[in-house]
Amino acid sequence: MGSGKPKSGGDLAATSGPLAAPDAGLIWEYAPAPESRDIVSIAPEYGLFIDGEFRPAESGRTFATLNPATEESLSQVAEAGPADVDRAVTAARSAYERAWSVLPGSERAKYLFRIARLLQERSREFAVLESLDNGKPIRESRDVDIPLAAAHFFYYAGWADKLEHAGYGADPRPVGVAGQVIPWNFPLLMAAWKLAPALAAGNTCVLKPAETTPLTALLLAEVCQQAGLPPGVVNVLTGAGETGAALVSHPGIDKIAFTGSTEVGKQIAQATAGTGKKLTLELGGKAANVVFDDAPVEQAIEGIVNGIFFNQGHVCCAGSRLLVQESVADVVVDRLQRRLGTLRLGDPLDKNTDIGAINSRQQLDKITELSAAGDAEGAHRWTAPCQLPASGFWFPPTLFTGVSQSHRIAREEIFGPVLSVLTFRTPEEAVAKANNTPYGLSAGVWTDKGSRILWMAQRMRAGVVWANTYNRFDPASPFGGYQESGYGREGGRHGLAAYLDV
Repeated sequence: MGSGKPKSGGDLAATSGPLAAPDAGLIWEYAPAPESRDIVSIAPEYGLFIDGEFRPAESGRTFATLNPATEESLSQVAEAGPADVDRAVTAARSAYERAWSVLPGSERAKYLFRIARLLQERSREFAVLESLDNGKPIRESRDVDIPLAAAHFFYYAGWADKLEHAGYGADPRPVGVAGQVIPWNFPLLMAAWKLAPALAAGNTCVLKPAETTPLTALLLAEVCQQAGLPPGVVNVLTGAGETGAALVSHPGIDKIAFTGSTEVGKQIAQATAGTGKKLTLELGGKAANVVFDDAPVEQAIEGIVNGIFFNQGHVCCAGSRLLVQESVADVVVDRLQRRLGTLRLGDPLDKNTDIGAINSRQQLDKITELSAAGDAEGAHRWTAPCQLPASGFWFPPTLFTGVSQSHRIAREEIFGPVLSVLTFRTPEEAVAKANNTPYGLSAGVWTDKGSRILWMAQRMRAGVVWANTYNRFDPASPFGGYQESGYGREGGRHGLAAYLDV
C-alpha cells in the first residue's frame, strides 16, 4: 500500500489523507504508490464496433474523452448517428436470426465463459483504463468493478443451458435485439450487468456507453473479438444523448435496458409506450442509511463511509441520507468526522487513494450547486480537511448536519461525496423519514437486534435493504427499485426475465 513516514506536529489540513500515529505529535503520510498506466495502450482514435469490426461513424464526427483527474484528452471517439444505429441494429438482427439464437445454450455458455476469463486475464489493463477514463480510485476498479464484471459473465454462463429451469416456462425464448444504454459511474460493470444475461438468454445487443466513459466498453468489444464471438452479437455505439435517443426509437429494437437518471428514464418510458418494446429502468436514488443507538458504532462508521464516499458518491444506491437515532447522533457525527479526516483524496491511479476525481465538469457543477443550496437553506456544512489538486474535477468529502426533510440536499440526488445527516427518535419515525422520498432503490439498517432489522426491512420501500453492511453486490442477487428508481430487476435469476419472451 505504499510506505509511510512520520511527520512531527503539523496541521491536519495541510496534508491529503494523513493518519494520526499512536505517538502524540506524529502524523503519518502515505508515500505515493502509483499504478503504471503503461499497462494499457490507448489509441488516439476509436471507431464504432459494428458487426464484429471497428469502423468510423458515417458522419465522420468524433468527440474527446477526458481524464477527469487532469482534464487531458485521452482519445478521440467516433460519434454514432442514426445511420450508424441502423447499421448496428441490422447487424444485430442478422446475427440473432442466423448465428446466436439458434445456438444451443451450452455453446453460448462457452463464449460467455471465455469473455469472463479474458476479463480476468486482462483485469489490470481494464482497471487502469477505467480509472483513467472515469476518475475512480484504482483500488475500486481493481478490487470491485473488474472482478464483479467477470463474475457476472461467469454466473450467466451457467444459466445459458438451464433457462428451462429458471421458472419462466418449459421453453423460454429470447426477445430478440436488445438496446442497452449504460451510465458513466460503473462503465464496465454496467456493461456486464446488461450484456451477460441478454447473451445467455440468446439475444443480441447494441450497447451505448456514456459519452464521458466509452473506453472500457470499446476494450470489451476487443475482448468479444478475442473470444471469437460471432459478428453482430455485440455492437458498441459511442456517442451522447442523441445516439441513445436514436437507439431507443429504432423500430428494430425489441427490448430497451437503461441505467441512468430518473429524468431520462421518464423520457425513455414515454418514447417506448405503445411500441411493444420491453423496458427495464434502473434509475436514481436517495437512500436512507439508518443507524440505531445499539448499532456497533465503528462498524457503522465504516458502512456509512462506504455507503456514500465509495466511488465519490457516484452510486445510484448511495446512502446519501444518514438517519441517526437522536441519543447517539453527536457520537456518530464526531466519529464520522474523525474518520473522514483520514480519507486520502488525489490521483486515482495511486493505490492509496480513497477519493478520486468527479467524473465531469457538468457533474461537479451539479454537486457544487446542491451543496450551496444546503448552505442557503440553513444546514451546517463540514468538509474533510484535504488539499484539492490544481487541475481536474474534485470535490472533498462533505457532510451536512441540521438537515430537515424539506432541504434540497435531503430530497434531490446529488450523486457526489455529500452526506445529509438527519435524526429520529423511534423506529416508526425512522421508517417514515426513510420512505419520505419519491425514490426507492436501496436502504441500510444498522442495529444489534435481528428482529428490528426484519421489522425495518418489511416496512422500508426499497428494492434492496442491507443489514449491518452497505454496497454489497453479488451476480446471483437481484437488484432494482420502485417508484422513481425504476422497474425491473438485474442480476440473479430475476435478471433473465427481461430478456426472455415469457
